[in-house]
Amino acid sequence: MIKLQKPSRPWESVYMDKVTGLPPEGGKSSNSCLVIVDRFSKPPIFLPCQKDGTARDTALLICNRVVSWTEMFTKIISDRDSKFTSALWTNINQLFRAKLSFSTAYHS
Repeated sequence: MIKLQKPSRPWESVYMDKVTGLPPEGGKSSNSCLVIVDRFSKPPIFLPCQKDGTARDTALLICNRVVSWTEMFTKIISDRDSKFTSALWTNINQLFRAKLSFSTAYHS
C-alpha cells in the first residue's frame, strides 16, 4: 500500500465518502450523509444527502456547502463510488485542478 504524502495546509487534501442506509433526517428526505475530512486538521464535515443522488448533486453539494467557505481541494481521496468516477466528476476535478485518488472501499 502506498503511503499518502501529508498535506502542507488545511483543505489541500480531503477524504470523501458517503454513508448510506441512515434513517431519514427529521422531516427531510435525506437518507445518507456525505462525509468530508480535511487530512491536515481532521475536522469532519457531515452533509445530509440522498443515497441515489447523482454525481451532479454531489458536486453541487460540495461546491455550495464546503468550497464556498474553504479553498478548493487539490487532492480528493475516495473509494470507487460511481458518484466520484463519473465523467462529470472528472470534469469538475479538472476544472478546479484537483487530483482525484481512489482507495479501496472501507480502507483509507
